[in-house]
Amino acid sequence: MSASEIQKTRIINELRGFIRKLLQDPKILEQSLAIARQQLIEGSSPAVMARIANEISDTTSVHIPEDPAEHSEADKLFLELLREVVQEEQALY
Repeated sequence: MSASEIQKTRIINELRGFIRKLLQDPKILEQSLAIARQQLIEGSSPAVMARIANEISDTTSVHIPEDPAEHSEADKLFLELLREVVQEEQALY
């Protein structure tokens, strides 16, 4: 297996575990979106995204490392999707 395939497999497994956690506790999505809505008022700078990650870690069973440099691909994808959803909601109003 190539390094690229190993990386893809690791990311898929990480996403599977994360999705499983979301299915077990649906409130995680609700809380995460509420946090993102509140924080993204200030923009979507790396500092804002780090605050979102930290608050999600503090208030849910999802753990995202404090240091953005330590964010996994799944962490980055989750934060990016939260930002996109909130931005789309704001564009509707």
